[in-house]
Amino acid sequence: MKKLMLGNEAIARGLYEAGVSVVSAYPGTPSTEITEEAAKYDEIYCEWAPNEKVATEVAFGASLRGARSACAMKHVGLNVAADPLFTLSYTGVTGGMVMFVADDPAMHSSQNEQDSRHYAIAAKVPMLEPADSAEAKEYVKEAYRISEEYDTPVLVRMCTRIAHSQCAVELCDREERELPAYEKNPQKYIMAPANALRKHPFVEERTQKLVALGEKSSLNRVELGGAEIGIITSGTCYQYVKEVFGDTVSVLKLGLVNPLPTDLIRDFASKVEKLYVIEELDGIIETHVKNMGIDCIGKEMFSPMYEYSQTTIRKAFGLPLPEFTAADTPIPVRPPVMCPGCPHRGLFYTLSKNKITALGDIGCYTLGSAAPLFALDSTLCMGASVSGIHGFNKAGGKESEKKTVAVIGDSTFMHSGMTGLVNIAYNASNSTVIIVDNSITGMTGHQQNPTTGKNIKGEPAAAVNLEELCHAIGIKRVRVVDPYDLAQCEQAVLEELEIEEPSVIISRRPCMLLKYVKPQPALVVNKEKCVGCKMCLKIGCPAISVKNKKAEIDYTQCVGCKVCAQLCKKDAIEVK
Repeated sequence: MKKLMLGNEAIARGLYEAGVSVVSAYPGTPSTEITEEAAKYDEIYCEWAPNEKVATEVAFGASLRGARSACAMKHVGLNVAADPLFTLSYTGVTGGMVMFVADDPAMHSSQNEQDSRHYAIAAKVPMLEPADSAEAKEYVKEAYRISEEYDTPVLVRMCTRIAHSQCAVELCDREERELPAYEKNPQKYIMAPANALRKHPFVEERTQKLVALGEKSSLNRVELGGAEIGIITSGTCYQYVKEVFGDTVSVLKLGLVNPLPTDLIRDFASKVEKLYVIEELDGIIETHVKNMGIDCIGKEMFSPMYEYSQTTIRKAFGLPLPEFTAADTPIPVRPPVMCPGCPHRGLFYTLSKNKITALGDIGCYTLGSAAPLFALDSTLCMGASVSGIHGFNKAGGKESEKKTVAVIGDSTFMHSGMTGLVNIAYNASNSTVIIVDNSITGMTGHQQNPTTGKNIKGEPAAAVNLEELCHAIGIKRVRVVDPYDLAQCEQAVLEELEIEEPSVIISRRPCMLLKYVKPQPALVVNKEKCVGCKMCLKIGCPAISVKNKKAEIDYTQCVGCKVCAQLCKKDAIEVK
């Protein structure tokens, strides 16, 4: 039987068919659906971990016990997981262990555009890269075979287009696996220097064996067409190449992208007159080919930035572009904004109004940086707001302390904000940290986290009490505010900035999009009272606009939060 599946859904199906027992992950677009879909199979234990490092170590523990395991993350999450990854390369595995990493060319939902193939090269572990959903499922099963045969963790690289596109996938039965008896093996798994020294040669020997595998594996295949042009490619670029050229050119499609083969490439290059390498982001395959002394054309013709497309390739080769009929009316620009009723809006308005410097973090609240709020000064990586404000205030002294805050979400705080707060308490900076607690992991689509009281399946789970946690860390001043109450927000922020000790403000109200949150009656503008001052526009709510010099509220969007009504000096905004 076949089923139409997203790439991430197909990965989950592959986990099921491969007999995987344990999956741990931290949600991150475009990888999130891997774990969400895997959780639908009762045979697989799945969980949301506090961060990617923890997820990787959970998968290691399951592998150590002899089970097949997996963890999943986006490309920047692999930065967090890099610590265990590099040593896992030395220890190897017992049960097969596969790490799924989803890159995000063009940065649709990410703060950088890094190429995860560098991690595979640096850690000296194999990496597979499927080109569609059908391959994604089959590559999962092949990854576990490689993991166990070559005693290695395996990386599988996805990207936004493969993760979120669909094709037909053949469904197979699950491979049931019996858990073996546990055997202690300190020489293999205790990476003290003496053992690690003995394991490095094993890693180098394994790499050579994997190169030999790449020469003959069906993961790498040659599709001979015309002899004039030969193209080496992988992943989603393979799809673009085939759509543009069909069978008129010869193609070497690489599915095992680390380590790369040599004899296969050399033989392919000898069969074509001109060799091109088409790969998104960095020229990793191109560099490998050129280091072999083979002339090829790569990044001098294609950009090391952003996504490619059929149009990208057509333009590069000077081919005619398909003709499209453009719309007569220009499509308006629609920048991302916080939703109507977003609980973060009132807090950000308070910070903007009082000209407070705010070090931001990773989450949907990053949108507070956009017009008209312009409330954030920085966004670096998960948890950096809390660590960053400590350094900012240590450098700036009292002048900084009186007008600077850090803003971080509840899930992000659990991911990597806690350690920064420990540093603030331990090394004593007068820093004010605001945790914007919307009771969910919002940016990636409403996943549970350790503060919500529910696990990945929505079942009751232990819930971290943020107030008690902050007190335990060493913060004496912890207060909770409702971000819909602008006066309360302003009072709390200004008071805590004046206090000469570390403090935490928890801005708490659930995300308006949660199913259990019921909207209030929509508001309307009394045209008789409205003077067109546009104060209500300062919060940047998409439900509010101006028509005929008067404010207007779209009742289909308004959720009745009443934040805008608190700004109207003429009391022109009323309940419908």
